[in-house]
Amino acid sequence: MVASFCVHRGEEPCISGNMGSGTVFFAGCNLACIYCQNCEISQEWEEGKGEVTPEGLAGIFLELESRGVHNINWVSPGHVVPQAVEALSLAAQRGFSLPVVYNSNGYDDAGTLKLLDGIVDIYLPDMKYSDDGAAEELSEVREYTASAKAAIKEMWRQVGDLETGEDGVAAKGLLVRHLVLPGGMSQSAEVLRFLKEEVSPDVAVSLMAQYYPAHLAETDPRIARPLAVAEYEEALDLLDRLGIGNGYVQELSASGSYRPDFSKDGHPFEP
Repeated sequence: MVASFCVHRGEEPCISGNMGSGTVFFAGCNLACIYCQNCEISQEWEEGKGEVTPEGLAGIFLELESRGVHNINWVSPGHVVPQAVEALSLAAQRGFSLPVVYNSNGYDDAGTLKLLDGIVDIYLPDMKYSDDGAAEELSEVREYTASAKAAIKEMWRQVGDLETGEDGVAAKGLLVRHLVLPGGMSQSAEVLRFLKEEVSPDVAVSLMAQYYPAHLAETDPRIARPLAVAEYEEALDLLDRLGIGNGYVQELSASGSYRPDFSKDGHPFEP
């Protein structure tokens, strides 16, 4: 089920570039985060809505390529990997040749990822937590930490550190997103230390400040508020202390900019 597809100019600069990222939002998700900003499509989507065949999905890839995008960006693809790969094969037979971005929540099966070796060019996973208790309470998932660590290590094994061309657009590699949550619920110190010490000393990190209490977040007093300035500054200090210099950071005002509307026709992130 494809909830939306568009030319997305709001991803990290190395993903969107000047021409945008050809983003395909798959409906459904293997997590149930109570603060999900995409809850309309991840948890509330009508079963069967937006269903496409592999041939139809291949057509979407080709249409996005015709718009001049830098890459094809699979958002939440973990539960539709066979269909996405079949569609990619069909599109390639018709001339499709863009890099593939695998954009996930980090809760990926390392065995499945091994089958994508040589197919995916750029991995863009989240690493949400380093504590299984927080993951179970906020995302209704067990053993998130071990799964995400194994997945990210496998992603790096395949594509290595982030590589960009002269235009600054990613050609290959790993870029890990980490959303800083209020109250230390995202265990940023442990996450960043793992990425630096166990994945790569040159790991690229996108440290995000865009949290706001979406979906059911107001039901949990620990995260029922915006991120405080001091909380994000602490995470920025951690980047410096660990010597993580590759990647991106956000202004705290980003929380007002990333609020999609998937109920309307057209681009969910643009008016």
